Amino acid sequence: MNNNGGYHAYRENSTMTASPTKLVEMLYEGVLKFNSLAKSALLKKDMEKKVYYINRSIAIYTELMSTLDMKGGEIAEYLYGLYDYQIKLLTDIVISNSVEKMDEAINVASVLLEAWREETSVELEVA
Repeated sequence: MNNNGGYHAYRENSTMTASPTKLVEMLYEGVLKFNSLAKSALLKKDMEKKVYYINRSIAIYTELMSTLDMKGGEIAEYLYGLYDYQIKLLTDIVISNSVEKMDEAINVASVLLEAWREETSVELEVA
């Protein structure tokens, strides 16, 4: 018996009911996951999957950029620039097939996720 339908319904429901803070964390997790899958595809020389996963990461960064509150000052501007850089880096990886650049993209996604988790855990402790 195939439980895929149930899993997808669960994931959709958890996304629909998640707080904005949790949604951002899920987006960062998605970028990290897709970047890692893209690296794996790159190492296997599976260019179709590499491009697919990189495009998924780019779509997430684009979504993150569109939801930034630019009235938030320097942090929002910094994040916008960082997301823009990541999109350019990932686009370059599609052409260059650079494992080193892919490692950089993975590292940045990992740092973003960890920083977000630290920031939100501090906010929860203060509340």
